[in-house]
Amino acid sequence: MHSHPHGPHGHLHSHPAHDHGPDDPHDRHAVAQAGAGARYAIGVVLNIALVAVQAAVGFSIGSMALLGDAGHNAGDVLGLVLALWAMRLARRKPDARHTYGYARSTIFAANTNAALLLITCGALAVESVRRFSEPAPVPGFWVMVAAGAGLIVNSVSALVFWRGGRADANLRAAFLHLAADAAVSLGVLIVGVVLMFKPWYWLDPLAGLLVSVAIFVSAIGLMRESLDLALDAVPKGLDIATIEAAIRQVDGVRHVHDLHVWPLSTTVTALTAHIEHDGERDGDALLRDAEAVIQQRFGISHTTIQLENVGCERHCG
Repeated sequence: MHSHPHGPHGHLHSHPAHDHGPDDPHDRHAVAQAGAGARYAIGVVLNIALVAVQAAVGFSIGSMALLGDAGHNAGDVLGLVLALWAMRLARRKPDARHTYGYARSTIFAANTNAALLLITCGALAVESVRRFSEPAPVPGFWVMVAAGAGLIVNSVSALVFWRGGRADANLRAAFLHLAADAAVSLGVLIVGVVLMFKPWYWLDPLAGLLVSVAIFVSAIGLMRESLDLALDAVPKGLDIATIEAAIRQVDGVRHVHDLHVWPLSTTVTALTAHIEHDGERDGDALLRDAEAVIQQRFGISHTTIQLENVGCERHCG
């Protein structure tokens, strides 16, 4: 810790000393989920193979449903690649120009993936409405087979991302993409089964329209969360008043102000605060206690706290 006099009354503002060595937790602006790289690699490989199969079958039988599903999956491959790029970029250490590193690229990826979902559901809805007036006859068996492959691949890929997605908006965006794909494939599969027995070709656009609504609901939720992250809103699950109250309970703390909590990435939260103390406790000990409370209760390890000695009250006469 270092301190320096401030103001005409010689109040001390104390700051923790920063040793930005290789193990300094303050330089960890993004936390890579265990196995996240493997998750993305599996998802990308499986979906590229799926797109190739569905596109080939779709062209051969003239099925717009399968071609649309293939196009949807191709868009998600792009989304997965974007998320993987962001995750790797976030691991880079801070430099002289990017002092927080590149962790916010994961937030950018979540935003972009949400936008891709909204564009996809919009395109699907428009095409579904158009096809109500021009239903295309397609062989139900091959539609069922190709859609079944899509359902299996997307379901397996989505499950791969499920665990990590609960704590990381970037991984959650990938999970929602794949879950939406699985829903689309399920709808197409059902249509294929029915078309094997009945020439109800209008079911194809109806299923597409219903799936687009489901995708829209998921995409809006992700977009709102990712926009909050981009606007430095307090991360979901944290409450600024609760954090302030917890800090005020630390022995020696008299007042907390200029408290800010914001996301450095989709996995790491930062906190800055001014803590006024009574001047009776050792500053280093008080700082350690405050940081321990913030870490243990709220999971925030990237903190910058300024101690203000107010032993003679905040404003001396």
